[in-house]
Amino acid sequence: MSTLGATAMQQGLQSCEVCGLLSRPAPGDDDPRCPRCDEELAFRKPGSVQRTWAFLIAAAICYVPANLLPVLTTVTAGGRESDTILEGVVLLWSPTGWPLSIIVLVASIIIPSAKIGALAFLLVTVQRGSVASNEQRVRMYRIVELIGRWSMVDVFVDTFTAALVQLQPLMSVEPAIGLVFFAAVVVLTMLAVESFDPRLIWDPASSRQPQYA
Repeated sequence: MSTLGATAMQQGLQSCEVCGLLSRPAPGDDDPRCPRCDEELAFRKPGSVQRTWAFLIAAAICYVPANLLPVLTTVTAGGRESDTILEGVVLLWSPTGWPLSIIVLVASIIIPSAKIGALAFLLVTVQRGSVASNEQRVRMYRIVELIGRWSMVDVFVDTFTAALVQLQPLMSVEPAIGLVFFAAVVVLTMLAVESFDPRLIWDPASSRQPQYA
C-alpha cells in the first residue's frame, strides 16, 4: 500500500522539539529520546489543547484588570496620580513623543489582545477538525510566536521609568498593581503559545488523506 501524503506520525517518525532531528523510536520503547540531544520525544505535545486553553483563559481574565487598573503611580508634593496603560499612551502623545506612544499602544494593547484572539481561533479550528487554510493558520501561529515576546516592552518601559525617576522628596514613580496583571498576561500568553502544538493543525487533513493501493 502506498503512503502518498502520509505524515511523519503515520510513518512512525518523531521530530525533536529541541534540535529538529527526525528519528524513528525503537519498537517497544516507552520512553523514546532524541539520539542527537537526548530530549524526550512525543508524536504530539501531551494535553496541548487543554493546557493552551487553560493558559489562554487565565490570560484573558488578567487582561481586564491589566487595562483597567493603574500601571504607574507618580508621587509629587501635590499628591499621588495613577495612570492606566491607555492614559499613558495619551500622555505620551506629543509632537516628539508620538512614536513611543504608538509603540506602547501596539505592544501593550493591540498585540496581547491579538494573541489571545489568534490562539483562540487556532484552538477552535483544531477542535472542530477544520481542514481549510492550514498554511495560513500555521503562518498565523508562527507570527504570534515571533511577535509575542515584544509585549514585554511596556513592562520594561514602566520598570525603567520607576527605577530612573526617583527625585525624592520632590517626585518619584512607583509601579502599580496593573503592571503585575499585565506581566501575567504576557507570561500566560507566552506559555499558551509554547503549549500549543501546531502539528495538530494538519492532523484532520492527514486523517482524511486517501490511501491508494
